[in-house]
Parts: sequence; structure tokens; C-alpha cells
Amino acid sequence: MYVPEYGVKPTVQSMTIGQLAAAAGVNVETVRYYQRRKLLAVPEREVGSIGRYPESALTRLRFIKRAQSLGFSLDDVQVLLSLDEGQACSSARELGERKLADVRERIQTLRALEVALQGLVARCSSNRRKVSCPLIEVLMRSDVARP
Repeated sequence: MYVPEYGVKPTVQSMTIGQLAAAAGVNVETVRYYQRRKLLAVPEREVGSIGRYPESALTRLRFIKRAQSLGFSLDDVQVLLSLDEGQACSSARELGERKLADVRERIQTLRALEVALQGLVARCSSNRRKVSCPLIEVLMRSDVARP
């Protein structure tokens, strides 16, 4: 709570699960799911009280979301988190290299798709006298190879 007369905002010492989820921009069920996956610790709590999460839980939750936004699976995130807990950086690098190779492969596939679609769109533009649209015709055929 902000105390105007002192002009100081208190630091976040601990948060409820709802506050943690809101601060990280996720749903409460996402936090619980990460706990079930052992990506995020369940806070200890005294009998009759609610669990309180430390600031480090928010940092960890943001790490998980950032890693996911870069294309890492939750299994990858689990490995990265275990590496951060003392294992060799070379293992993290290897995981990053595998992810980079995967991204490059997907980019190649998307470029091939782009070229194929460009050709089909161009054929649609020059196909004014025919009844059938080349794009729709190609998509209807089952023998068309996927990029």
C-alpha cells in the first residue's frame, strides 16, 4: 500500500497466487499448472493461511513465459531451469543450438510456402478467362506435396 505522507511504496515481499498471476500477466490456473509440472515451487503455508510467493517466484514465472515466447517447450524450460541451478552452461548452449536449428528449418519451410503461394496468387491474377481458380484447384488436390 502507498503511504502518501511518507512518499514511499513498500517493496513486494510476498504475493498471493492471484497477485503473482496478475503481475506476470498469466492466469492463476497457469501458475498451478507450472507447479504441477515442477517448474514453480508451491509456497509453504501455515495451517489456515494462504500461500505467499516471494519475488523470486515472479522472476521465475517471467523466465518461463519469455522462454516460451522464444519457442522453447515446457520440457526445454525445465532443462534450462535445472541448468541454472548449477549445471554446465554448455548444456544450455546445446539446447539453444537445437532450438536455433529448429527455427531455421521452420523459416526454410515458410520460405518455400511463400514461394508456392506467390506462384498461385500470380496464377489467380492471370487466370481471368477460366472458371476454376488455380489456388482453390491446388488446395483441393490431395496429391499436392506439403512444403
